[in-house]
Parts: sequence; C-alpha cells; structure tokens
Amino acid sequence: MPSIHAANAPAPVGSYPHARQVDGLLFLSGVGPRQPGSHLIPGNVHDTDGRLLGYDFEAQCRQVFTNVRAILAACDARWEDLVDITVFLTDMARDFATFNRIYAEHFPDPAAAPCRTTLGISALPTPIAIELKCIARASARTPP
Repeated sequence: MPSIHAANAPAPVGSYPHARQVDGLLFLSGVGPRQPGSHLIPGNVHDTDGRLLGYDFEAQCRQVFTNVRAILAACDARWEDLVDITVFLTDMARDFATFNRIYAEHFPDPAAAPCRTTLGISALPTPIAIELKCIARASARTPP
C-alpha cells in the first residue's frame, strides 16, 4: 500500500501520509486549511498573546478545497474522482450554510457530486474550523 506525499499541500501535522492507495481507491488523510509551505491558517485572528479571537470560515473553506485538489493532483487523480467526503465543522450552527454554498460552487450538479457526511465536532487538533476526509477513485496512472 503505497503512501503519497504531496509537495504542493501543507505538511501533515502528524506522522501520516497525505494519502494512501488501496485496491483502486485513494484514501486522503484529514485535510485542513493550512497554507502550503507554512503553518498559517487563512482568516485566523489572534490577540497579542496568540489566543484565537476569531476566524474567517469562508477563507478556511476555500483553502481546504485547494489543499484537497493539490493532494489529488499529487495522486494523479482529478476532482471528479472524489466519491465520498466526510466534513468536520467545529461550529455547525455558524458555518454550515457557508459550507453548503461553497460546496455547491465546487459540485454544482448534485447527481455527480460525491457522497457527503457532515459532522459537528467540538475541536480539531489545530485551531481550524473545518477538516475534510476524502475517498477518491485512483487514476489508472496512479502508481500501485
């Protein structure tokens, strides 16, 4: 089971690969909105002591989709290869409508969109408001 590391995606925050291919499927590790090459999280606002004061959910949502695309590209897969997405939101009441709007921009045809489950959770390992867990078809060109 080869592991895949995407040079154009943010480094994982732990000891795991960006993705792994198994039996014609790609399993992406949880993808957050950090910017590649840094630990910056778009839209986060901190006080002078570094405590999180607020965040721009739309900025984080758009970055997480960009990061998923980068990992898929490193796997030689396409956006259309996504078959299942699990969404983790830290503030469902505040952010779900914005997520749905941005998701519809990326998947305008519900009949062609991947399956999706959205969960409200209390926290993620870093100060992010969204994380995606994705499964995609592996391209015939993706190394086994």
